[in-house]
Amino acid sequence: MTEPGTDREPPGEPGGPEVRRVQLRDRLAGMTPPGPPGNHALATSPDGTGDAPGRPAARLSGPGPETGPPLERGSAADDEAPEAGSGRGTDEPVTPPTEDELRVRLGLRPLAARTDPATLLWGWVGPLAVATLAAVVRPVGLTHPGRLIFDETYYVKEAFSLLTLGYEGDWPAEDANARFLAGDYSALSTEADYVVHPAVGKWMIALGIQLFGADNGTGWRFSGAVVGALSVLLLARVATRMFRSPLLGTTAGLLLALDGIHLTLSRTALLDIFLSFWVLVGLWFVLRDRESSRAALARRVAAETASGRTLSAWGPRVGPRWWLVGAGAALGLASGVKWSGIYAVAVLGVLAFAWDVAARRAVGTRLWLGSGVFRGGLPAFVALVPTAALTYVAGWFSWFVQPDAYRRQWAADLRAAGDVVPRGWLPDAVNSWWEYHLVMWQFHNNLDSEHTYEAHPAGWLLQLRPTSMYWPDPAPPPEACGAERCVEAIVALGNPAVWWAGAAALLVVVYLAARRDWRAWAVLAGYGAMYVPWLFYSHRTIFTFYSVAFVPYVVLGLVMALGWVMGIVRPPGAAPVGPDDDGDGGVVGTGSPTPLAWVVLALVVGLTVALFVFFWPVWTGRTIAYDAWLLRMWLPRWV
Repeated sequence: MTEPGTDREPPGEPGGPEVRRVQLRDRLAGMTPPGPPGNHALATSPDGTGDAPGRPAARLSGPGPETGPPLERGSAADDEAPEAGSGRGTDEPVTPPTEDELRVRLGLRPLAARTDPATLLWGWVGPLAVATLAAVVRPVGLTHPGRLIFDETYYVKEAFSLLTLGYEGDWPAEDANARFLAGDYSALSTEADYVVHPAVGKWMIALGIQLFGADNGTGWRFSGAVVGALSVLLLARVATRMFRSPLLGTTAGLLLALDGIHLTLSRTALLDIFLSFWVLVGLWFVLRDRESSRAALARRVAAETASGRTLSAWGPRVGPRWWLVGAGAALGLASGVKWSGIYAVAVLGVLAFAWDVAARRAVGTRLWLGSGVFRGGLPAFVALVPTAALTYVAGWFSWFVQPDAYRRQWAADLRAAGDVVPRGWLPDAVNSWWEYHLVMWQFHNNLDSEHTYEAHPAGWLLQLRPTSMYWPDPAPPPEACGAERCVEAIVALGNPAVWWAGAAALLVVVYLAARRDWRAWAVLAGYGAMYVPWLFYSHRTIFTFYSVAFVPYVVLGLVMALGWVMGIVRPPGAAPVGPDDDGDGGVVGTGSPTPLAWVVLALVVGLTVALFVFFWPVWTGRTIAYDAWLLRMWLPRWV
């Protein structure tokens, strides 16, 4: 029976809304059979502090902490979802979806669910352990070589100049490097130097010089070593959160900690390790925005459709996107290290927009595309892009406040001479800054001088042409290694176990992306932002060591493929054993990994560790016999 004047049954009647809500909670509490030993029953209040009063605990079973992807729009479960608050496709009234139901539809955990404490603990212990390992191996012998190697000759002296003058001064003396190493800095002139990268990365190098001095390698390279270790921790936490698996998260951190190109660039005062770090921070914030915005969407749709009201065609707004503001700041800093960070702003911005559109479609918003543009995309753009732009401009603070910086007075000098000032409507400082950027663009786009170790980006994925960064001449004497001929070299070469397996894993990532797995698209976004643009600049002089900017995504792709082999990572539409036990995961694996899957994981990790030990001498410039060095040069183009 129904209440007069309504088409809904009163609470308590068979099939009424309250009964349906209880049934939904009961289904969430017991929707899967008990899993294998080691499964966790999860029950807590929404704040994670205890059992929720008046609410049945959600017991979520599965094969432990490792879970699969959320049900994005297009998955089997999601395609069956009716429009929220409507009775479309049925003759019976449809109960408005609860917030828990919407959260599950969006790939989030129910409000009452929480992760087993042991899982939470290992989600931090593992990443911290591998980060500690990275923090140990990166500073070992950091003072060696005791000279400026490769492009350190530019960035170290520019960093010192920023500390001394507030801008990059010129070092015109031919023996400037030798005098610098001896602690004689008189070769630095007050004449501004023409530099082609913004100053953020050089200020980060300058921090180490400020702490440990400019007369030793620790001062030049300390900041890179710290950022390299922090990158390991961050990637491990990113992977733990993406794949809902402390095992996969710890594995990701370990593989990055033991990668040769990441190790080498963490121990060298170049800019690329800082670019890699800030882009990874930006990805972390974008992932957090995905979770928080979906949680807000579920909450507001449930509130809007309460008591049988129809969801508006545009759906609700989700409020400020503070995580995207953080992403904008991180990516602005990345762009302030190298312009390559601008690609990350674009790619991660598109990724956030696509996720927002998918979420609005999943909750039944009728005008989901328009809603995604105007209620999702525009607020996301405002949070991300202006923040990145303002942060980038702020990174030029020293240039703006120093009147003697390179081209700082360009527009003012033209105006004083009575010449025509291009873009004369701009303030002189801004006009000079813009002109400087045009000059920098011309340099980067037309750099085509030949270099022995330049490498086409098509070979970066397999590390076909690594970069030799240090090869002293004359070589160390025979007594230094106990052989007839000694070698002391530093080669920026990725760990073959990581890069070659990562290239194969990329095929699995593409397959999972085709299955609409959002995590695979996150990995591909890293490739798209930090690798693909270089394919369009293959006409200029570029090097394999630039690939340190996307090695985190090589590792993420490899770990995702390993998780797929082990049954931990499951694509949307795969038959679930149970709901996600930690939120934002989706379906979980079908059982414990097979012995063969464990063998595959052990093989990849074991080879990575073994090759780390094997290549350590040529990654850190240890003195070894020439034959021992040659033994490590597996390919002709590695020499």
